[in-house]
Amino acid sequence: MGKTKLSIKGRDFCINDKLVYEEIEGNSSSKGLLMNARFIQGIFDDKFNRERFNRFNKIFDADANTDDFIAALPEWYNHGLRAVTVGIQGGMPVFTTDVKTIDNNPFSSDGMKFDEAYAKRLDKIIQAADRLGMVVIVNILYWAQALRLKNEDAIVSALKCAANFLKKGNYTNIIIDVANEYNIDMWDDLPIIKDPKSMKKLINLIRKESGGMLVGSSGGGGLIDKEVVDVSDVVLVHGNGLTRGEYYDFLLRVQKMSPNKPILCNEDSPCISRLEIAHLTHTSWGHYDNFTKQEPPCDWSITKGQDFFFARRMAKRIGIKLKELPLEEQFYLQGLEPHTKSQGKRWIRLAAEYPEKINYVNYYRNGKFIYRSYDEPFFLYRETTWIQQPWEVKSDDRIWRAEVVLQDGKKVIKSVGV
Repeated sequence: MGKTKLSIKGRDFCINDKLVYEEIEGNSSSKGLLMNARFIQGIFDDKFNRERFNRFNKIFDADANTDDFIAALPEWYNHGLRAVTVGIQGGMPVFTTDVKTIDNNPFSSDGMKFDEAYAKRLDKIIQAADRLGMVVIVNILYWAQALRLKNEDAIVSALKCAANFLKKGNYTNIIIDVANEYNIDMWDDLPIIKDPKSMKKLINLIRKESGGMLVGSSGGGGLIDKEVVDVSDVVLVHGNGLTRGEYYDFLLRVQKMSPNKPILCNEDSPCISRLEIAHLTHTSWGHYDNFTKQEPPCDWSITKGQDFFFARRMAKRIGIKLKELPLEEQFYLQGLEPHTKSQGKRWIRLAAEYPEKINYVNYYRNGKFIYRSYDEPFFLYRETTWIQQPWEVKSDDRIWRAEVVLQDGKKVIKSVGV
């Protein structure tokens, strides 16, 4: 039996039979929620070519990546984070690497064996989280790596293999996410995953094989299937690509399907204004910093910018007392740090503690206007809420300036020399 025993009571999460955050005085709407972050690459490796991840002033080492992950957890816990999503097959470095070229599959091709090195790293994370009072949302299958399994029987065997590993660990701080975004187009070649009726059977199978652990399977941004909702212990959703209003309406629709189950978003975007919707709807929310937390080797700390502002918003919303920042410090021009350049590219964005205050952001390079960003998270060359186009680094890059125009007409200027 672990130190951290997760259970559910209606729409609420409990740790050791007490509502999560019950020990923190403050906003009662937080009690029973499970605020989380997508740390999907916690046990990542690339058996094809790990040397290409020697970057960001680091030499990639899978064990060091996991150790750094564990070392960062206390700081996150102190700001109110109570769960992290870790992928057995990892996720996609969305900006820099074709995920199909990565071999991050720890299962044998027939799904019968689970690589011992991966198993040890996952065990270390779960046990470290348990000691702190945190939950690990274990995602088993990711589409690009699941394609390395030879057939549908191998898929089922891999799921059983993972569930039995978790059962043997006697872990009590686990939620199982069967397949990341099981209903998106990337799963077209694996109907055993994509079909909701089949997924319903797989969830029941994993629940049995794991000895009764909490199980669900996350859908793509704004996508939900009633068959999966009905059979899930925890309704796992994603909010990628949705506006605030669309995300709110989506949650209302999910709540009608599952009026007495906990709803947990374990992947959205850097759009931290979603925290307010989470509290309004009494649903748990998951932050997704797709650069620092999904581009190996990851920086698992509360980094400047998006991570820092998410941590502060989360802490204050659940009742942890923090001093207010001066207005100038509530904004950060991110992506221009020396170690964040990769392959001659940068991913520049304006992070804000209260993005709702912003009307738009004007970007200037060497004094010349190049782009206006209207929508959170205020990416330079945004595509959607979770991805953007890069800036191709040029030899004459000197001064970057973001002119932050607030809703009340005030302006804040953030400048960075490179």
